[in-house]
Amino acid sequence: MVMKWDAFLSAVQERGQYSSRQEAERATRVVIALLGAHVVGSERSELAARLPETCALLLLNPLPAAEPLGPQRFVRATAAWIEGATEETAKWDVSAVLSVVADAADDELMRRVLLQLPPGYDLLFGRPQPT
Repeated sequence: MVMKWDAFLSAVQERGQYSSRQEAERATRVVIALLGAHVVGSERSELAARLPETCALLLLNPLPAAEPLGPQRFVRATAAWIEGATEETAKWDVSAVLSVVADAADDELMRRVLLQLPPGYDLLFGRPQPT
C-alpha cells in the first residue's frame, strides 16, 4: 500500500522532531532526491511505487550523482543542500526521512536497496544489519 504524502510528512516531522511541516518537507525533498541518485533499476521503481507521488517523482528524477556517496558524504551532501544545516542536523534529517522510507518498504526490498548502497547506509535507514 502506498503511503500518503500527509502521513509521510507527519511521520518525518515526528521522527525529526521538527517544529514545522515545512522543515519536514524540506528535509524530505532533499534526502529523497539524493537517494534517487544512488538507487537504480527495479529497486528504485519498486521503492517509488511505495512512496507518495511527490517522493516517487523526486526518486525517479534524481539529481545525477557523479559517484556513489558513502554514508558520511551523503550526510554532507544533504547539509550542503539544506540552508543553515550542519553535518549534525543533516544526519538527523537523513535518518528521519530514510527511516520513514524504510517503513514504507518491506524487508526484502530494503535488503536489495541496501545492497546497492555503500556500507553504512543501514544505520541511516535505522535498520542496522548484522556484520
